[in-house]
Amino acid sequence: MQSASRTAAAPLPALSAAFLAAPPRDTRAILPGYDRGRITPGIAHIGVGNFHRVHQALYVERCLHRAGHDDWGIVGIGLGDGPSAHAKAEAYRRQDGLYSVTEFSADGSAATRVVGAMIAYLHAPGDPAAVLNLLASPAIRIVSLTITEGGYNIDEASGAFRLDEPEVAADLAGRPPRTAFGLIVGALALRRAAGLPAFTVLSCDNLRSNGDTARHAILSYAYTADPALADWIDAHAAFPNSMVDRIAPGVSEQQRKRVAAALGAADALPAVAEPFSQWVLEDRFSAGRPDLAAAGAVFSDEVHAYEALKGRMLNASHMLLAYPALQCGYRTVPEAMHDPLLQRLLKRFMEQDVIPHLALPRGVSAYAYKESILKRFANPAVADQLLRIAHDGAAKIPVFHAQTMATLLARGADPSRSALLLACFRLYLMGRDGNGAALAVQEPHFGDADRALLDPADPLTLLETAPFAALGLRQSPAFTDAYLRLAALIDAHGIRIALAAALAPGQVAA
Repeated sequence: MQSASRTAAAPLPALSAAFLAAPPRDTRAILPGYDRGRITPGIAHIGVGNFHRVHQALYVERCLHRAGHDDWGIVGIGLGDGPSAHAKAEAYRRQDGLYSVTEFSADGSAATRVVGAMIAYLHAPGDPAAVLNLLASPAIRIVSLTITEGGYNIDEASGAFRLDEPEVAADLAGRPPRTAFGLIVGALALRRAAGLPAFTVLSCDNLRSNGDTARHAILSYAYTADPALADWIDAHAAFPNSMVDRIAPGVSEQQRKRVAAALGAADALPAVAEPFSQWVLEDRFSAGRPDLAAAGAVFSDEVHAYEALKGRMLNASHMLLAYPALQCGYRTVPEAMHDPLLQRLLKRFMEQDVIPHLALPRGVSAYAYKESILKRFANPAVADQLLRIAHDGAAKIPVFHAQTMATLLARGADPSRSALLLACFRLYLMGRDGNGAALAVQEPHFGDADRALLDPADPLTLLETAPFAALGLRQSPAFTDAYLRLAALIDAHGIRIALAAALAPGQVAA
C-alpha cells in the first residue's frame, strides 16, 4: 500500500538530503545510518562512473557506519567536458551527492541502498583550481582512480607514457590542468611546497598491476614537468596495486522504475549491480586509510595472483563472449549464456587455455572460480550489454588476453579460441552483426592510422594495427593459420560454423 502522503498520480520527491531527513514510511531502501553532516572528506575519487559507485564507494559507505571514520568521506571529481558530463555534475549537485545502488539477484529479488559516502562532486573542466585546492588540502589522504583500462596513456608497443597525447601536452605546456596526471602532479607539488605528506594514489581500474601502472604514468609526467618533484613523489607517495571485481551494467528503464518504487523517490543517478563484489589490495598507504577490511575488502601480498586469475578468466571470458555473441545477434550477456555453443566456448577457454597455465592465490580453486563466473554471467537480472563489454576492445583485448595468447603459442597449444576472438573483433569493427544489423562501435584507442591499415579483404591486416602488432601474432604461423581458417569459415558459412570449429579444431573445413 502507498503512504497517505502520496498517491499513484503524485510525483515522487527527488532523492536529496531533504528526502533523507524525512523519508516516506513505506520506503524499502536501506538508508545511511550515520550523521552525514558530520562526514568530512578524506578521499578524492577521479572518474565517478558506475563501477566506482557500486564498488569502492560502497566499501567506504560501510566504513562510515563504523566509529572513527567520520573523516573518510569521498569527493567525486569528473574530468569529462561534454553535455553528459555537465548533466552528471548538475544531477549530483541537485541530489547532494546521493544516489542509489540496487543489487539484483538471479532469483529476481533486489535490495536498494542509498549511498551517502560522496559528500561533494567537482567538475574539473569547470573549475580546475577548486580541484587542485581540494587535492592539495591536508584532509585528502587518498586519491583513487577509475579512468578505464585504456586511460593511463601508455603506449602499447613501447610501454612508455605518451607525452605527446594532446591533453597531456596541453597540461605540461602550462594550462590549468585537466587530466588526472596534471591534477595529481600539480596537487602533489602544492603539498610538497606546503610541507604536507604525499597522498596515496589508489588505482581501482581493471588492469593488472594497476598501482604500478598509475605510478609509471604519474612519475613519467612528473619527471617531464619537474624532476625534483618527481623524486619527492617517488620517495613519499604510495601506489598500491589492487584487484577489483563486480559487474555493474547500465540501468534499464524497467529497473529505473523498480528502483524508484523501492526508494519512494526519483533518483536521476541510479546504479545497479550483481550481489557479488571483491576488492583485494596491497596494504601500502602513505597517509592512512579507512578500515576497508572491516567493510569486506581483502589485504593480501598476492594481489598479482588475484589480478591474473580475474583478468585471464573473468575479464578475458567477457571479451571472448562479447564479439561472437554479437555476431550471433545477441545483445545481453544472459541471452548469450543460454546458447550452448557460447557456453562451451567459455568452458573450453577457461579449462584448456587458461587454468593449466595459471598460478593461483593460496586457497583458491580455479574450477570453483570458473563455475562462479558462468553463474554470474547467466544472471538474468544483471543483463549486462554485450556492446558495453565490447567497447574499447583495442585497449582491453591486449590487457586481458596477451599473456594467454603468448603462453599458448610458446607451449605449442591450440590457439583457436584466441584466434576466434580476433576474427570476431575484426567483424565488430565493421559495425555489423552476423544478421546485418548495425553495431555502435566505440574504439577510442583504435586510431585513424589503424583504420586506414585495415583491408576488408585481408584479415591479417588487423594483426598489423598498433594495438595488436605488439603481440607478435602476425609472426606466428600457428596463430595466423588458425585465425585465417576461422575468418574464412565465418565469411563462407557464418559464425556458428566457426564457433564449432574453434571448439573442435580441424573438424570443419573452410
